[in-house]
Parts: sequence; C-alpha cells; structure tokens
Amino acid sequence: MLVINEQDLTRAVSIKQLVDIMEQVFVTYENGDFLMPDRMHVHDDKNTLLIMPCFAKEIFGTKLVSVFSENSKRNLPVIQGIVILNNRQTGEPVAILNGPKLTAMRTAAVGSVAIRHLAPANAETLGIIGTGVQGFHQALFACSEFNFKKVLIFSRHSESMERFMDKLAPLIPDVKIVIASTVRSLVEKSHVIITATSSSEPVLPNDEQLLSEKCFVGVGSFKPDMREFSHALFKNVSQIFVDTEFAIKESGDLAIPLRKDWIKMEQVFTLAKLITGKVKRNQSPTTCFKSVGMALFDLFAAEYIYEQSIDKGLGTRIDI
Repeated sequence: MLVINEQDLTRAVSIKQLVDIMEQVFVTYENGDFLMPDRMHVHDDKNTLLIMPCFAKEIFGTKLVSVFSENSKRNLPVIQGIVILNNRQTGEPVAILNGPKLTAMRTAAVGSVAIRHLAPANAETLGIIGTGVQGFHQALFACSEFNFKKVLIFSRHSESMERFMDKLAPLIPDVKIVIASTVRSLVEKSHVIITATSSSEPVLPNDEQLLSEKCFVGVGSFKPDMREFSHALFKNVSQIFVDTEFAIKESGDLAIPLRKDWIKMEQVFTLAKLITGKVKRNQSPTTCFKSVGMALFDLFAAEYIYEQSIDKGLGTRIDI
C-alpha cells in the first residue's frame, strides 16, 4: 500500500489537471455512474466527524475527516483526516492519502470550475474572505487558472492575513496581494468573491447594490446553522448553482433562504446541469455557487493523485 503525505501529494498534482478532473466529476455526477451513500455526520458540540464512502468503476474509497473549528486558534488546520483508496475488484486498500491537503486542493479545484463557468470573462480582481487553509488554496488555484491581476484578502485575524500573504506571494508572483481594510471594501473592489470561513453569521454585507454584478463562490458553510451569504445576495441572483443536491439541506446558506422564502427551489440547480448543457445560464450579471463537497470529488482526486504518485515515484510503500 502506498502512503501519500502532504508533501508528496502536492508534488503529484498539476492544478490545471485537477481542475479539469473536477469538471469531469460534475459530468459523472449528472450521469449517475457511481454509488455514493449519504455521508454520515457525527457532531460533538462544535466539532464534526464526517464519514464519506464512494464507489466508481475501478475503485472505491472512504474519507474520514474531522472538522474542529477552534483549531484555527491553535494554529492547526480546521480539517484533519485521511482518504483510503481501494481496488473495487478485490477490496484491497491500495493507498492512504493525507486528507486535509486532498480536501483543500479538490475543493479549490471545484471552486475554480465554478469560476470557469460563472465569472465574467474580464474579471481581474479576486476577493478572498477567510485566510485559513481553504482560503489559501482557493486563491492559489483561482490565480493559477485565471488571469487575475490582484487578490484582496480579509480576515478577522490580522496575523493570519500576514501569514497568508507571505505564503501565497511566492507562488503567484505576477499577482498583487492586498489586505482589505473591511469586507465591504473587498467586495466593492472585487469581481469574484470567495467565502471560505466557518462563520455562523453572514460574512457578506447585507447591501443589495454592493453585491450586484459579481460572482460569488461559497465553500465554507457545511452545516444548517452556518452561513456566509447575506439576505441581500439572494435579491440579486435568479439562479443559484450547487455542487450537490443535498447542499440545500446541509448548508445554512441555502436551507435558511429556502425556509424564509428568499429563494425558491426552482432557482437552485446543480452546476453539473450547467456544464452538461441541461440548464442554460440566464442573463443576470450576478452569479452564485455554493459547495458543500462530496465523496465523489475525493474519490476521483485520490485516484488521480495515486496514479500520478506511481508515475513520479512519490509516496512510501508499507505493508499492513
């Protein structure tokens, strides 16, 4: 069995290839050519354990991941865990992969797929709200895929913004990184805004005019009591795209607006339907995508990383 740690996983991945693979996952999701039971959530006060199995043609895998929101105060990743990859014919475990890094990279790739299909072609400024692990990867992938000239960042923790800049700047040397003084100024000056927080209250200003004619990608909230999107956003959008159908129940960013009748179910579509041409984008200049993740993303990302690791001689062989 191959153990692929964070460093080897990073070396194995091509950002463009992973974004392309995640786009193909949306097509697989729409075609239904997989078996993915509902993921199990085990909540322990503010902490959560997620168990996420998935089967495809040649492989199956399971992600075991914990989400401890207070870890950011300990300078530790909020997400911890592993992904186990198995041969579908024999059940043999063939690889164990670093879960937090895989999750961060595949989620960033999913965000880039959404930007690919929803952002204005002339978008030059990217705004990142939340400067943790996920915010970093979202910025890295988006700037590697698209011709952004500037990244604006904001966090409630000033020290995390400085660390964010120091880590990201060498990786995207042609992009200017600026700390925004407020969320409002970030939104005002950005064409694409990614929210990557664990907030239980909206992080976007509740200002309809301010939020108009922009592309919003939300990747942070994954529980019914978590929200990043404000009420005003839903006054601007006539279509909301999601990565999975169960996002409407898992995330407060959708469950609460639906319950309060801010949006209708008829306005919510999977991004897969847009990618496969089953749904057309309307002419609204404000676009919105909400991701909660799914095991199918993890499985295809893990298979790609496993194959790349074998080709490049990465990872450590162990017997169990």
